Amino acid sequence: MYVVNLQAEHLFQALADPTRIRIVRLLAVTGEEACLCELVDSLLEPQYKLSRHVKILRQAGLLSAEKEGRWVYHRLVTGAGHLKHLYDMACALPDANGLFAGDLDRFEKRKELRVGGRCRVGIQNPELATQPN
Repeated sequence: MYVVNLQAEHLFQALADPTRIRIVRLLAVTGEEACLCELVDSLLEPQYKLSRHVKILRQAGLLSAEKEGRWVYHRLVTGAGHLKHLYDMACALPDANGLFAGDLDRFEKRKELRVGGRCRVGIQNPELATQPN
C-alpha cells in the first residue's frame, strides 16, 4: 500500500491554478486515468504546460503515475476520505463558460482512439506538442 503524507497547504497551492483544477476535475468526473497526450488533446493546452501542471499535482500528492512502455498514465490518488471530498468539490464547481464541458467532450472522444483501453496514438494536435520558442 502506498501512503502519502498530504499537507493542506500543498493541496490548496496545487489547486490554485485553473488548468490544474481542470485536470483534477476531468479525472474526478470520469474516474479515468489519462496519459499526457490525452490531456493535451482534451484540454487544448500545450504539452510543456500540462507536463509542468501534472508534476505539481503529483508533488502535492493528488496524482499518481504509472509508466507503461513509453506511456505514463496519471490518475487521482484515492483512499483518503478528505481527498474524496476535495474531488467532489472540484466536480461541483460551476461551469458557466462551458470550458469543462468542452474538456469532458473532447476527452470522451479522445478515449475512442485507445487500443485495448490504452492510449497508443500520441498527441493528435501537432501545434500543442511543440515546445515554446
